[in-house]
Amino acid sequence: MFIEESEILDQHYSLECRSIKTLLNWFESGDMVIPEIQRPFVWNTSQVCDFIDSLYRGYPVGYLITWLKSEVPVRPASQSTREYLLIDGQQRIMALWTALHGKTVLTKKYQRQSIKIAFHPINEKFEVAKASHGEEWIDDISTIFTDVVNSIREYCSKNSDADRDRVSGSISQLSRIRNTCLGVIKLDSELTGEIVADIFNRINSKGVRLTSPDFIMSKLAAIERYNSQQLRKSIDYFCHLAAVPEDHDDLEADVAFANTDYFRAIKWLGDNNRNKTAGLYVPDYTDVLRVIFTSEFKREDLGDLVNRLSDDSAEDTFYRLEKSILSYMSETNFNRFVVILQTAGFVTNSMTTAKNAVNSAYILFLTLRSQNVNSNQIERLVTRWFVMSVLTGRYSRAPQATFGDDIRGITSQDGAETYLESLERIGLSEAFWTELPQKMKTSTTRSVYFTVFLASQVKQNDKGFLSRDRTIGDLLRGKKHIHHIFPKKHLKNLNISQTDRNQIANLTVMQGEINTALKDKAPVTYFSQLQAGCRDGTPSYGGINNLEDLKANFNDHCIPFDGLDISIFENYDKFLERRRKLMAKKIKNYYESLVT
Repeated sequence: MFIEESEILDQHYSLECRSIKTLLNWFESGDMVIPEIQRPFVWNTSQVCDFIDSLYRGYPVGYLITWLKSEVPVRPASQSTREYLLIDGQQRIMALWTALHGKTVLTKKYQRQSIKIAFHPINEKFEVAKASHGEEWIDDISTIFTDVVNSIREYCSKNSDADRDRVSGSISQLSRIRNTCLGVIKLDSELTGEIVADIFNRINSKGVRLTSPDFIMSKLAAIERYNSQQLRKSIDYFCHLAAVPEDHDDLEADVAFANTDYFRAIKWLGDNNRNKTAGLYVPDYTDVLRVIFTSEFKREDLGDLVNRLSDDSAEDTFYRLEKSILSYMSETNFNRFVVILQTAGFVTNSMTTAKNAVNSAYILFLTLRSQNVNSNQIERLVTRWFVMSVLTGRYSRAPQATFGDDIRGITSQDGAETYLESLERIGLSEAFWTELPQKMKTSTTRSVYFTVFLASQVKQNDKGFLSRDRTIGDLLRGKKHIHHIFPKKHLKNLNISQTDRNQIANLTVMQGEINTALKDKAPVTYFSQLQAGCRDGTPSYGGINNLEDLKANFNDHCIPFDGLDISIFENYDKFLERRRKLMAKKIKNYYESLVT
């Protein structure tokens, strides 16, 4: 049965075909721009490589969707003819932009990145460019699109044994992908921004899937009331400045937004005091939305916010969102929170990688601030909460449900401290501390236990291993100096596996020059030299020149050196076992100091 043309439903789009060359020319000239409902560039390098490979082989790569709507905010904010707004296909266009034209793309971490794709003309194979590629590879295909003939000539001159016809054929075939036509769906200009955002969200059910935060950000960009678009931009720009404060002037070029109270509320991140937060907490928009929604609405499911933005309570939702966003971005709130983390000993961003634990601590901070709790009490509770969350891996499973449990517990009639004490009784019971040494039998420096151990050393102002003056905090804030007490080469000669060589109980923070001086010496050897140097006042390594200070330094680093008896260094397994117990005890003492 055939459907008559008159029976076809009205369509809100039309279909045309455009070459890749034309599409990239439109993008370069500003005739095609990216609206703010789109996400940042989230493809990884392998996805870009696979996309180019599909085009080369003539495989289908899907449609682009465009829309003509001149007043919709675009990214970046600039003047353009705006013939087309690219609603879907940003990842593909940006992949072509960087791979074929050699341009940079702005990643979700607000870093400029150029993705170079290498091509093997003989094997007709694509890979992400790497240093190990030999001359049989063209290390950057963008050079082909600049001069095809010269690319063939240069390749053949470097690979004289290569089949010239085969090389010429494959390079020419690659150059012709610019002529490949992609389907372009043009949405009717009469469609509203909210409808287009809904279309965008529906079609992104495959590939790099949209999350609830993606839906929320696209929704905020599409709604044309309640300052929605400015709220969205304030979140995006705050995250951008937190990650790359030196981009302040570029963002200020968005004149329309720069003149708003929202931009004035975040510009402090780009001021001269930008280093105050030291990059310790660099949120993305998922983090921001998580914190502002949970702290203000006392709910955990961000999907609920998507619905609230469209229902009858939308006006009240936007009012509360604005209040919560401004509270989150407040220079006073943000910096006070970061200082709390620093005071607890977490002084670098490598020590705050448990992002959900950081977010939950900020939720607690903002909640307590809204309740007018004493600042000293806030610092004590937030510190305990954060360290408890890190040690117990509280958000490693079902984080959304856990956020819900926590906000209800924090705001219950009994209060935050009572709720925290209940979590401590369960998560940090005596059984936890008894089992901790065995849990520390790991070889990753990303271990939460090693992180908290370092924080305990920073908090207690411990000196670096064998250092007289340089503290752990100083060394961690500079170039990170994590070194092996039993040198790696020494252990390798003893046939100790790489995993065991790198156990965290064999690691310590040490000045680079001290580590260089120790080199590959067996611990029995260099500890004997340390003792001798302290007895005659001429330290062999570092600046410690007496046995009392040497013992104190060993104690700070949990080195099991009882009575300066070097026999402990003759058995590596025994050393690790004893040091794990001492490290666990130091972590427990550190946590208990936060409670009082």
